[in-house]
Amino acid sequence: MFRPIEIFIGLRYTVSRRRNHFISFISFASMLGIALGVAVLITVLSVMNGFEKELRERMLGVVSHVTVSQSREGLENWESISEQLMRYPNVKGAAPYIHKEGMLTRGSNVAGTVVRGIFPEKEPAVSSIHEKMIIGHISNLTAGDYGIILGSGLAHSLGVSVGDSVMLVSPQGNITAVGFLPRLKRFDVVGIFEIGMSDFDNTFALIHAKDAATLFRLNERVSGIRLRLDDMYAAPRLVKQLANDLPLGYQISDWTRQNANFFRAVKMEKTVMFVILLLIVAVAAFNLVSSLVMMVNDKKADIAILRTLGITPSGVMIVFIVQGAVIGTVGTLLGLFAGVSLAQNIETIVPAIERLLEVRFLSPDIYYIADLPSDMRWKDVSTISLLSFSFSLIATIYPAWRAARTQPAEALRYE
Repeated sequence: MFRPIEIFIGLRYTVSRRRNHFISFISFASMLGIALGVAVLITVLSVMNGFEKELRERMLGVVSHVTVSQSREGLENWESISEQLMRYPNVKGAAPYIHKEGMLTRGSNVAGTVVRGIFPEKEPAVSSIHEKMIIGHISNLTAGDYGIILGSGLAHSLGVSVGDSVMLVSPQGNITAVGFLPRLKRFDVVGIFEIGMSDFDNTFALIHAKDAATLFRLNERVSGIRLRLDDMYAAPRLVKQLANDLPLGYQISDWTRQNANFFRAVKMEKTVMFVILLLIVAVAAFNLVSSLVMMVNDKKADIAILRTLGITPSGVMIVFIVQGAVIGTVGTLLGLFAGVSLAQNIETIVPAIERLLEVRFLSPDIYYIADLPSDMRWKDVSTISLLSFSFSLIATIYPAWRAARTQPAEALRYE
């Protein structure tokens, strides 16, 4: 089989044993550093993708894709508006809601809360709270019974469970002869949910929309209508369409606007982490410079002989570029295999390490998510592999150029 002589010599130099074992060690360290950097980069990016995906899914289990409201006084004629919104092709579900803030008390325990009034039969069309119930069901909310469903963290802070009662204090009160008195209403706990995000589990409470309308004096009005789409990324486009179709006075928002700063921060953090970890790969790749420079010095006599046999300076460059390319390729492939294997099994490996060491890496009291989710994307893997190989090739340019400048007479003078 025909192989160009430069490539053959480059491969021979790469696999042959060297007299200088230190050069071999530097080459091995460079290869190992590239593999380690690629593996770490693939794993970390997969975990961060998993975090972003998990946060988005959990958040959108509570936060709607699109919200349509009108004013502080509330939205009237919401039934006809809801039917109108359901005619749009991307809309999968619509449900009215009442959004208010209050305070829950149980004995000496007090906690601030975000109260959401819902219609239990309509809520599953726009959220996944019904799937996150750990005790009870949202159908336990019945108009007039004044039942309440609490987040798991909120129920824990109040020290209550299903069957207990809590006092809901509304900031909208009555003006009496003795001054302003807040409105109070006793609610019975009929269920507990757990989203898995402390911001919701520690503050959210659900009550029936008609009970909320009575407590907050909204009559037949609601705060707005929540929409769920078949494609959540179509939300900004639907918002623009609704803004053109609906009369003036309606306030339309989507999940990308409501949580813009949060997702922008996650994206920026992922980008910064990618750049920082890519420097590990770059440092490992550029260790090839020192390895190949020492190789050039060690092989000066061989280079001189090759030049006298007719190999051009560009051919000498190819010889040493092949060595760097082989080291970079092997390191990248090793890192690719290790990184993909680790990223695909991180959700099993980390719990095993936690059980072995009896530690908890991510405390649910501090972090949004207590587990390490992984979402490996082949686009990221291919980008990392390409960059790693490119760094390896770039690192070979100076040593190869230096080898090409070797003068045969000078190199053989003392041989």
